[in-house]
Amino acid sequence: MQNHFRDQMNINVNQSSNSDSISTELEDLMHRASEKRDKRWGDIVTYSRKVFVPLTNMCRDTCGYCTFVKHPDSPEAKIMTPDEVLSVAKKGEQKGCKELLFSLGERPELRYEKSKKMLHSIGYAKMTDYLRDMCELVLNETSLLPHVNSGTLTNDEMDSLRPVAASMGMMLESLSRRLGRKGGAHYACPDKVPLQRLRTLRRAGEKNIPFTTGILIGIGETRNERLEALREINNIYLEHGHIQEVIIQNFQSKPDIEMALHPEPSLNEMLWTIANARLILDANISIQAPPNLSERHIDYLKAGINDWGGISPITIDFINPQHDWPEIRELMKTTLKAGHVLKERLTVYPSFFNGISKYLHPGILDKVLKMADRNGLSKDQSCEVEN
Repeated sequence: MQNHFRDQMNINVNQSSNSDSISTELEDLMHRASEKRDKRWGDIVTYSRKVFVPLTNMCRDTCGYCTFVKHPDSPEAKIMTPDEVLSVAKKGEQKGCKELLFSLGERPELRYEKSKKMLHSIGYAKMTDYLRDMCELVLNETSLLPHVNSGTLTNDEMDSLRPVAASMGMMLESLSRRLGRKGGAHYACPDKVPLQRLRTLRRAGEKNIPFTTGILIGIGETRNERLEALREINNIYLEHGHIQEVIIQNFQSKPDIEMALHPEPSLNEMLWTIANARLILDANISIQAPPNLSERHIDYLKAGINDWGGISPITIDFINPQHDWPEIRELMKTTLKAGHVLKERLTVYPSFFNGISKYLHPGILDKVLKMADRNGLSKDQSCEVEN
C-alpha cells in the first residue's frame, strides 16, 4: 500500500485526464477500497435526514470558491432571528428530520464593524455565543439534534457548545499553505490557515467531541497534498478516536465567485480521492461524498463511500445552491440497484453512544438513545416512507 502512495506523490491534479473512462489502475484501487468498506460497514449505506440553518452568511474569510458568504453591506447579509430558526426547525421536524445543521460564517464581528453592531443589537458580543443559545433553543423546543459547523473553535467555545450540540464539524479542506498566497483559494482567510484548522481538530479530540471533517478537492491542491491531509486526519483520529466521518467534496464552479473560471475536478479525480481516503483512513471512520454534486454519484459507492451525508427534504444546499438534493426515495432505489441498502442514521454514529458515554453530554445522550434503534441507527426510518 505504501508503494502505491509513493508512486502517486508527485502527480498534480491538472495532469489528470478529463475523461470519465476508468483506467485499470483506478478500477483496482476502487476495488480494494470497496473491499475494505464492505468488511467494516457491510452493505448498509447511510444518510442523515436533516434541515440546514444558515445562522449567518457573514464571515471574515473571503474564500475564492464561496458563494455562501455575503459582505455586511450586501442587502442579503443577515443573522437569522430565533423565530426564523425555530420556524425552519419545526418544518424539518414535520418532514421527519432528526438533525439540524447550523452553518455559519466564521467570526464576522472580528472583521466588520457592521457585523459587530448587528450582533450587539440582539444582545451578543460573539457569534458563537448566539450559536450556543440557538442550539439550546432547538434542543428545548424540538426533537432535533443540533450539529454545529462553525469552523475553527477555541477551547472555551467548544466547552460552551458541547452540552447543546450532539456533534460538531469543520472541513479541513487542505493542508496546502500555497492556497493562502495571493491568487490562491484561501488568500486573506485567517481561519483557513492549516495550523488553525488542525488545532480545532485536536481540541475536539481532547474533549471527546464527535466530529466531522473532510477535504475539498479541485481548488488548486495537488494529489499529494490531498493524501497528506488524509494522513493527518487519520493520525489525529488514531490519537483521539473522535472523528466520525470524513467528507470528500468536489469544488463546483459558480458565476458569482472569484474562481468562476476555475475547472471542476473530473469524476475520476473524485473516485481516485475517495478510494485513497478509504485506504488511508481507519476503517471505523465513515466516508461520505455529496450525492447532489455529480450526476454519476452512484459510482462513489464503487470507490468505497458508506454514507451520503446530510440530505434535506425542505432546505437547499446553501453552499452549492444550484445543485438540488436528490429525492431520498429515489436515492434509496439507486443505492439498492448498486447492491447496498440505504438506512437513515442520526447525527451521531452508533459507535459513539452504544456502550460508550464519554463522547456525549448526558442530556444529549438521553435524547440520542430515545431516537436510536437497537443498531444505533434512526428508529424512524423516514427513507422507507413517501417524502
